[in-house]
This record gives sequence, C-alpha cells and structure tokens, in this order.
Amino acid sequence: MASVTLPTIRFLQQPTSQAWVEQAIASLNVVLLDHSHCERKAAGVALNLLFRYPAQSKLVHLLTTVAQEELMHFEQVNQWLERRGIALGPLPAPPYGSGLSAQVRRCEPERLLDSLLICGLIEARSHERLGLLAAYCPDSNLAKFYQSLVASEARHYGVYWTLADTYFERSTVAQRLEELAQVESRLLAALRPEPRMHS
Repeated sequence: MASVTLPTIRFLQQPTSQAWVEQAIASLNVVLLDHSHCERKAAGVALNLLFRYPAQSKLVHLLTTVAQEELMHFEQVNQWLERRGIALGPLPAPPYGSGLSAQVRRCEPERLLDSLLICGLIEARSHERLGLLAAYCPDSNLAKFYQSLVASEARHYGVYWTLADTYFERSTVAQRLEELAQVESRLLAALRPEPRMHS
C-alpha cells in the first residue's frame, strides 16, 4: 500500500501509523460499525455539555449545531451499514475514549476546560483518520463519503477549541492542551491494534 502524505494536525503529537490504515482498510465493515457508534457518542457528548452548561450561550449555540451534524452523520453511516448488510449492534470500544475522559478534572472551571479540549482532540483524530480512509479506501463511493465528512470534523474540533479560547485564557488553554495531547498520544501508542476509529 503506497503511502499518502496528508496535512498534519498540529494539535496531535503523533500521526496515525500506516499499520492502522492497513488494518482499517482490511476490516472496513468493522470500522463502519465503530464509526456509527462514534457519531452517536459524539452527538451525546455535545448534548451533555449544552445541558450541563445552559448559561453559556455561545456553547449552547455552537454545540447545538455540532450535535445536529453528528446525528446526521450517524444516520449517514447507518445507511452505509444497511447497504453492506451490516447489523447495527454492539461493538466493544477500545479504551481510548475512557482513557481521555479519565483526565477530566472534577471541579469547575477545570472540568469545562478539560471536557472541551478532550472533545477537540477526539474530533481532530477523527478528522485525520477520515482523511486517511478517504485516501486509501478501495471502494470509491465509500471513499467519497469519508471525504465528505473531513471538513465537518475539522469544523467540530475547531468549535471545541474556539469555546475553550472563549472561556479561558489562551495560555491556560495552550498548557492544558499540551498535557492532554501527550496523554492522547500515549493512549494510542499503548492500545492493542484494532480496526476502530480510535485504536
């Protein structure tokens, strides 16, 4: 499989390995099922944040749009599952998301900052990996679908980091983002390889 050079995302400390790409392409049905679960969870996270912080009007406005888009993507991925005859069922998730969530501090305002930055990191990794799937997927129609999602994933991680900059000093955001990005990188390095969006 020839290597494709994609733009790097400066917030991610390590790029996705070629080994992940090869495994994902070899198990596209599993990746699609996992992708469905990821879109559903992403919508739920956005909704949970706007319910938790209803007084933050900019957050509520922006995350309402994010939640709507994530649900639309959930439906679109489910349509791909139907086309390929894949039942929408349970799938054990790798400990990536729970490992990042464990970094969220429990007291405010740190809890809000950490939640926003972790969501941004997850969306940034999704953006990177959707770009890789678009570049390497042998099914041209599915590759076009992945490509159609790349811009919205970039917009989503931009929303989370814009909100972090809105509510916190930039130096505080930068320092904590560096810490959490290190954790994200270590988590991916430590995970047993699986055909998942985040493994």
